[in-house]
Amino acid sequence: MKRIGMLTSGGDCQALNATMRGVAKTLYSKLDDVQIFGFEEGYRGLMYNDYILMKPSDFSGILTVGGTILGSSRQPFKQMRVIGENGFNKVEAMKATYKNLKLDCLVILGGNGTQKTANLLREEGLNIVSLPKTIDNDIYGTDMTFGFQSAVDIATSAIDCIHTTAASHGRVFIVELMGHKVGWLTLHAGIAGGADIILIPEIPYDINHVISAVKKRTKAGKRFSILAVAEGAISKEEAALTKKELAKKRASSRFPSVSYEIGKKIEEVLGQEVRIVVPGHTQRGGSPDSYDRVVSTRLGAAAARLIMEEKYGYMVGFKGNDIVPVPLQEVAGKLKYVDPSSSIVQEAKDLGISFGD
Repeated sequence: MKRIGMLTSGGDCQALNATMRGVAKTLYSKLDDVQIFGFEEGYRGLMYNDYILMKPSDFSGILTVGGTILGSSRQPFKQMRVIGENGFNKVEAMKATYKNLKLDCLVILGGNGTQKTANLLREEGLNIVSLPKTIDNDIYGTDMTFGFQSAVDIATSAIDCIHTTAASHGRVFIVELMGHKVGWLTLHAGIAGGADIILIPEIPYDINHVISAVKKRTKAGKRFSILAVAEGAISKEEAALTKKELAKKRASSRFPSVSYEIGKKIEEVLGQEVRIVVPGHTQRGGSPDSYDRVVSTRLGAAAARLIMEEKYGYMVGFKGNDIVPVPLQEVAGKLKYVDPSSSIVQEAKDLGISFGD
């Protein structure tokens, strides 16, 4: 008998259920005897022994359902080895749950912080197989993460809807999209939605160049401009600051976010009306699109194959159109950034899209 633990950790996204289904259906199909223990609310459930002994029926009808049937929570990696109240040791508690349930493997679905903790548990001797979940598509070692394309669809739809009202009123619209440290979501949605200016963390902007791009469109007879701005976009001046200096500057800012600061400066210089749109958590919600359903199902099946072959300590990831096992130690603690010199950025610039640089 195979005894498998499973958990989802960190922020939710559209294809978590579809991915768990891919793992479970493959195991149920290929193995005569398997038990799956679903830990509730991510690593918290593993710490406190909160789990559900799942049945095949639990994985039925969830391919199209967003969110996660197991629930999730954020457990910061940097707090994992910090001893809590009454001497509570998170790492030892997780190891004890794993040992007491006599698990053969723990399947972990999550983003960057989750992958770091997965690697920590691997180092502690647990058999781990992980899967790359994030709408940011920033996990190192995989070309594609599940949840990304569904989020791009939603962000693109937001930009699409803004086009008509922007044109009707002759306004400048700034659509602020998710992405604190990387700009894959904003880059793809900006191109797909026909944004005129795209600002991402990897390419620090000059506000004067942003204003010039808007002014150029106005002179060309364009009544409106649309900016797709990542929430983590930074100016060239900010890029020169240390992390501590930048954090202090942001904390003392009178603006709710970078988009409002950019919008205010455009209004002051050009006198054009500016509106800010923040789709926020809608980008993580709803059903996975067809692309993500295929991606997550394939990743889930590949993870199950690693379990059956007893190949542990890996994250399953995409290289081109193939799925490959990636050692967790190569994934943990790294981010996959947008390369400012990449072809997709150059092609966007060739189209006339400004990146404010």
